[in-house]
Amino acid sequence: MGSKGKVGARSAREYAHEAALGVDRRRKKALLGRPTTPIKVGPKTTVSQLLDAYRDASFQARALGKCAAVFEAMLKDRQRPTIFLGLAGSLIAAGMRQVLVDLIEGGMVDVVVSTGAIVSQDLYQVRGGRHFHGSPEADDKELRDLYIDRLYDTFIDEEKYWDTDLAVSRFADKLAPQSLSSRAFLALLAEKGRSDRGSILGACARTGTPLFVPALNDSSIGIGLTEHYHRFRKAGREPFTISSIRDNYELTQIVVKSPATAALYVSGGVPKNYINDSIVMSYIFGIDTGGHRYAIQVTTDAPHWGGLGGSTLSEATSWGKVSKKASHEMAFVETSVALPLLYGYALQKNAARGRKRLSFEWKDDELKKVTRS
Repeated sequence: MGSKGKVGARSAREYAHEAALGVDRRRKKALLGRPTTPIKVGPKTTVSQLLDAYRDASFQARALGKCAAVFEAMLKDRQRPTIFLGLAGSLIAAGMRQVLVDLIEGGMVDVVVSTGAIVSQDLYQVRGGRHFHGSPEADDKELRDLYIDRLYDTFIDEEKYWDTDLAVSRFADKLAPQSLSSRAFLALLAEKGRSDRGSILGACARTGTPLFVPALNDSSIGIGLTEHYHRFRKAGREPFTISSIRDNYELTQIVVKSPATAALYVSGGVPKNYINDSIVMSYIFGIDTGGHRYAIQVTTDAPHWGGLGGSTLSEATSWGKVSKKASHEMAFVETSVALPLLYGYALQKNAARGRKRLSFEWKDDELKKVTRS
């Protein structure tokens, strides 16, 4: 070997980067204490087993698995929190109508707060309208000539939508000159869909579930109500109107009469903020609820743009909308993918077994009593 002598093996410590020599090994071991587990799907794997396995994976699979666990916890809570379901996006066109009906009729939610579009699309189907397979590459100019509306890859018959608008307008004629909350109005309108087993309006009517649409104007139903308003104003008559402030008043009464509250947000939008604001508005009644005990959200909106839809449930804690001690999770997953999985998980876990339905006794805009039946 000459003058250089024998070359010996170097130790791992000699090879280690000098910056790692002072590492807190105990802390490192603690942080690396739980390895991820590859997802395994067999021929008999159930939805609940899959989502349980998701919790040991990463990224949005883990997030959705955690959402499912929080959903199960809120359903099994012995204090029976009132669960508010916030709905946004084109869920009916996406094929989520029956899943939403099953959530309501299965006793997994107690109050529904929706966008006008979802309820309008539901009413459109109650009246015989349908959503059809289309294409995002369709010629929209041709569709306009044919009076076909497009929602991404789904087609809707515009002429049947007109019929729905006008049916709402004629229905409002019978209610004039009252002013009602969206809940009270939709409770009356829902009677039209009571016999439709696949209708959200029908499910709410059959179960007595309050349905609020705080932005009802922003929908086909709102167009129908505006047509009614225009005709009555031209005739010198007082029209029927929706009172959005009465919506605030009624929804907040449900919150303050609840032992605890929980929220399931499908997308974000107005329903999410509306449900959260009802927690804040409880101070009007001299009550601090402490915020939602549980909250989960599935959405494709991102937090870093500063918008409400993607704002984190942790951020809502700073406003007092979600409790500092709450169990909450978010998954950034498209809702038509996530919602059936969450429902299937709760169904297969029998999470709502024995959960008594709430009955709401209203006298005009006053919630007189809430009972479990």
